[in-house]
Amino acid sequence: MLLRVLSIVGARPNFIKMAPIIQALKQRKHESILLHTGQHYDFNMATIFFKEFEDLKADYNLGVGSGTHAYQTGEMLKGIEKVILEEEPNVVLVPGDTNTTIAGALAATKLHVKVAHVEAGLRSYDKRMPEEINRILTDHCSDILLCPTQTAITNLAKEGIKERVALVGDTMYELALKFQNRIEEIKLEITLPQEFILATIHRAKNVGERLGEIMKQLIEIELPVIMPIHPRTKKKLLELGLYEKVTEKLKIIEPLGYLEFSKLLKKAKIVITDSGGVQKEAYWNEIPCITVRDNTEWIETLKTGANILVKPEKIAETAQKVAKKRCSFDKNLYGFLNTSERIVKYMEEKIENKEKKQLTGS
Repeated sequence: MLLRVLSIVGARPNFIKMAPIIQALKQRKHESILLHTGQHYDFNMATIFFKEFEDLKADYNLGVGSGTHAYQTGEMLKGIEKVILEEEPNVVLVPGDTNTTIAGALAATKLHVKVAHVEAGLRSYDKRMPEEINRILTDHCSDILLCPTQTAITNLAKEGIKERVALVGDTMYELALKFQNRIEEIKLEITLPQEFILATIHRAKNVGERLGEIMKQLIEIELPVIMPIHPRTKKKLLELGLYEKVTEKLKIIEPLGYLEFSKLLKKAKIVITDSGGVQKEAYWNEIPCITVRDNTEWIETLKTGANILVKPEKIAETAQKVAKKRCSFDKNLYGFLNTSERIVKYMEEKIENKEKKQLTGS
């Protein structure tokens, strides 16, 4: 049967995760509708991805913008509900763990429309993080749980979710493999040192009271540091009066699109980040990663020491140690070249079986 799928995106990671799935939907002749909530609206955080990925064309843009979690989620819920009522999809597809994710899942569930969650089952077990709340709630109201790793399936089983679950792999890994040649061909506009560290810092906890110490530590690192700066981080540095001081020591650049960022990451000696997606990208490119967080949802990356959790005051010391050691990586960790096809086929199977049961009354 043909599906009518409403895919909901809104933040930078969403665009990257959804691009190959939307392509797979179209290849299998399903109806694909794309809704952009506008959670990220800066050109380099959102619009650029519609230019990089030809299958990403927003049919709707809610233009929600920034605000508190309650404001963002509430505005998204109202807008998404209208689109669902108008388009009448038989499945709503939501990726990741953003406010866009939970808003899409809740709106669909309240209207009795099936929800499929891409990257289901991830857990950091830190409910102080809004992303963790979003993950848990989305998983528990989803009808189809699409897991990137076996650990994610185990996490769901601990919470009593053992059916409607599939191990499909990671769409970001699939995209990285498919785009290898395009990434290699990209010419960066900045001159790179022979060795450098790539840093990204954007999470609310790190852009609060910890930001001063994080910047102090990055400045102390002996290797050059290149930092594509998130709008939230830049705003906070300006408020603290630290932006000019930081730019004297670090190479601060504007956020990059997927292809440029991937090229920059491939060239780095070490990655320092608080991003979930960047941890994975560093891992499958076999680049050591220092994660400035107390925990991670990608716990598999910690097992060989290829990813290390650190507190802000330990960043420079850890970077010095990591620069001198060799790390090992499990090349099979993230799985499949055909993740998107696996996702679409599993949705076909689940939606078709559900409709058959409804028709027969069984």
